[in-house]
Amino acid sequence: MSSHEQLLDYLKRAAAAQQLTRWYGNERQTPGRQAARYGTLVAGHRKQFGEGKDKVRLFSAPGRVEVGGNHTDHNHGRVLAAAVNLDVIAAVTPATDYVITVHSEGYGDPFRIDLSDLDAKEDEKETSSALIRGICRAFRDRGYKIGGFNACVTSDVAVGSGLSSSAAFEVLIATTLNHLFNGGDIPAKDIALMGQYAENYYFGKPSGLMDQMTGAVGGLVTIDFQDPTNPLVRKLDFDFASCGYDLVVVNTGGSHADLTPHYSAVATEMKAVATALGKNVLREVSFKELTDSIKKVRREVGDRAVLRALHFFADNERVAQQVNALAARDVETFLRLVNESGQSSWMLLQNLYAPERPAEQGLALALAVTDQMLKGKGACRVHGGGFAGTILVFVPHELTASYTDRMNDLFGDRAAQTLRVRSLGAGEVFPGC
Repeated sequence: MSSHEQLLDYLKRAAAAQQLTRWYGNERQTPGRQAARYGTLVAGHRKQFGEGKDKVRLFSAPGRVEVGGNHTDHNHGRVLAAAVNLDVIAAVTPATDYVITVHSEGYGDPFRIDLSDLDAKEDEKETSSALIRGICRAFRDRGYKIGGFNACVTSDVAVGSGLSSSAAFEVLIATTLNHLFNGGDIPAKDIALMGQYAENYYFGKPSGLMDQMTGAVGGLVTIDFQDPTNPLVRKLDFDFASCGYDLVVVNTGGSHADLTPHYSAVATEMKAVATALGKNVLREVSFKELTDSIKKVRREVGDRAVLRALHFFADNERVAQQVNALAARDVETFLRLVNESGQSSWMLLQNLYAPERPAEQGLALALAVTDQMLKGKGACRVHGGGFAGTILVFVPHELTASYTDRMNDLFGDRAAQTLRVRSLGAGEVFPGC
């Protein structure tokens, strides 16, 4: 009996359902639905790579939501984020050569990376191949082992959903290399840092570290990036559902084309303010230093940069206040701070729409309609990078059905997704099986 057949048989057993409940929760039909999903993946792997003698291993890396700290991480600030119950998963076997081959559902031809050449390729930028190559380079540079493998990958973290599909893929590849060739001993922080390296220097996107760190660690986490090479990560024990609120992400659509310059400009302008004050990033600057020199700084870098810096200071402090509120089980204060963060992003950070496309303001429209529907209950804010994409909403249970129906009617079928916080970060789903 092949390893594929053994694994397919195991997925039908109660033991598999128990394990899947740990990863995805125990809501009705969830374990069965996930077992079927993994079964399809394993069957696809057998079709693509055959029934070889090697054990088939399954890995998962979650998407994430940004709960607090909008555009604070790239200037070494604080964030509050959570891994969610949507993920990218892989069925994997070792390869007989020094090549990584990945069949990713929906992407046509497989990605093939020859590990004998790990230099960045200009023509690979903004591709999955660039991410794989960059992660392998980061592994090698840090002294970790790499090797070839054959993988089939599928994801319910949709591209453009605002749940960081790219970071989930990066963490998945790094987690696979960790377990196949390094005994699973690489710390989550290193997994995240290597994913960020690949995204920054091979993919070509100047992201912070929040997305990768949240996916690698799992759960509801607060992260302080004051020392970005060794960020402080702390898990929080808090369940929004038990307090009467659903976590809903609304994808408002809009074009994501050519948004990278806008994301980059946020970090660049914040750092320009820091430079004007003799520092490298805003975390090295005090709020008083900025306000005392605001006339000089606005002359040097412009008003928008100053406004974005003011947002950084306010949102960075808000994260600490949110963490304290959750620790005290003070939901009312926490939700007020979420709303304040949303208003700050709208007014100061100015990342609700691309300036060259003023007719496309789906984020602002979604927030305005949400505010009308919640009528002072719950909270809402722009989610992630902004300019197009998603908002994050804390919706009282009794309003969730009507709220999601309204958002789906306004922005399209399945625009609104109700999520749960996933306690487990990236890892092997059935270790020892």
